[in-house]
Amino acid sequence: MDETDKTEHYQARIEAALDRWLPDLDTAPRRLHEAMRYSVLGGGKRIRPLLVYATGEALGTDPEMLDAPSVAIELMHAFSLVHDDLPAMDDDDLRRGRPTVHKAFDEATAILAADAMQPLAFHVLSSDPALTAHPGAQVTLVRLLADACGSEGMTGGQAIDLASEGTRLDAAELEHMYRLKTGRLIRVSILSAAACPPQPDIEREHALERFADALGLAFQIRDDILDVEGETDVIGKQQGADEARNKATYPALFGMEHARARVAELLETALAQLEPFGAGANYLAYLARVIAERDH
Repeated sequence: MDETDKTEHYQARIEAALDRWLPDLDTAPRRLHEAMRYSVLGGGKRIRPLLVYATGEALGTDPEMLDAPSVAIELMHAFSLVHDDLPAMDDDDLRRGRPTVHKAFDEATAILAADAMQPLAFHVLSSDPALTAHPGAQVTLVRLLADACGSEGMTGGQAIDLASEGTRLDAAELEHMYRLKTGRLIRVSILSAAACPPQPDIEREHALERFADALGLAFQIRDDILDVEGETDVIGKQQGADEARNKATYPALFGMEHARARVAELLETALAQLEPFGAGANYLAYLARVIAERDH
């Protein structure tokens, strides 16, 4: 199976798993559940679940054990996107090429849909049959996801992002924000696979941590680049939104040439961390290149 076939295989796997865990449209309250399904099943590259499965490949982990963390992380990602798009946050009208949840439904329904996805993520981790025989792994998975999404993770990064609009950050401050806002959920995608049996030795776990940290930064800086030079129809959201809000971004603060060079540097650093895993990490390396070089 080549990389394209493998991506399609794992994307189909995560779509089916998400569909199983999300409440059915016939279950009350129907409008809330419709909004949840709209936000989660409305497209997307599924980068984070793909990273879970790819890391599992590198470690020899049974994919059955990786479905729950993949679902939980994607639910938390969807939760963050719905909140980020709200008028009180980034006030975006377009996500994945169609109206954002608060535009397709209403603001209150969007907030409630996002709020419902967060506990559902933890329910999945605590209830999935493939994990119940491994309670230690379940506890670790819950902790990893909770830490990634709290005030010292994704939510804290968003707070810094909002507070930094119209200000000038230095490179260290900007990358700290990126590590929290975007990098922590990338990191938990990789480390969640490592938390499932068979767990890697400490040296390979540290290599995965370094890989995840470099890749998370590269992901966000590439996102900044696409906001400048991407096309709305391709990237699926409004091009130029960051500049319009006077956000602190890599291209705005340091220029496009420096931003591209930093992505290339981070990709090289990330790929170097995969050497101990040999050919088993080929798909993980492929995904890293896709993330750093993507056009949407």
